[in-house]
Amino acid sequence: MKRIKGRTDESILVCVYYGPNGERLIQRGCKIANMLDCPLYILTVDPKPFDELDAEKTGYIEKWKQLAEQHSANAFILKDNEKRPISKVIAEVARDKNVTQIVLGQTAQSRWEQIAKGSIINALLREIPFVDLHIISVSRQLKNSDSHYDKGVRAYLVKEENLYRIIFKHTKEVEFEGIFFKEFGTDFDNGIFKFMKDKETLQVQVHDGIVKELTNVAMDTDTTKDNEYL
Repeated sequence: MKRIKGRTDESILVCVYYGPNGERLIQRGCKIANMLDCPLYILTVDPKPFDELDAEKTGYIEKWKQLAEQHSANAFILKDNEKRPISKVIAEVARDKNVTQIVLGQTAQSRWEQIAKGSIINALLREIPFVDLHIISVSRQLKNSDSHYDKGVRAYLVKEENLYRIIFKHTKEVEFEGIFFKEFGTDFDNGIFKFMKDKETLQVQVHDGIVKELTNVAMDTDTTKDNEYL
């Protein structure tokens, strides 16, 4: 895995969490590290011990280890059984590895949580103010969307009894914020709503403005583009 890098004044740390965007974040970090010819580290943090993780999570970790090997990363770092705030853990690793740039996925916190608790980004800026942060967003494009969907627009889900209704203006009743992809050729709000829940990206079906259940729709996303974050 490890190879001698040309520069030691720069160092990249990629922070990944379970979900489809982890590989995309690693690829972005590798691209930056290759351009700078500098050390690359990949970090994931979990509050549970490794031996208590389910098969899906351990599968992600094994995949990330393979990607670290393929891209000649200096180390894949797993911080399991970790009870501290994630910003504290990231900052500790960044200081230990002399990291100068951090690649992060879009935060899963809602705007209300950010106001009440403070965002991870703000916490990192306080902890390690001289480290550059690269925030990589959830894509606003769906694969093959040219033939099926309009470009994504910002939207919200509001709970109504056992259903969710999609709206396009933020209110205090909003439970989820994301991107709505409307199907071509319809006057109704039919399509896909893409958002983050429990730090994972979900795509759910919308029919006539209603989401009946938060069940992920098996649909590939285009991970080759970086777009403005939600």
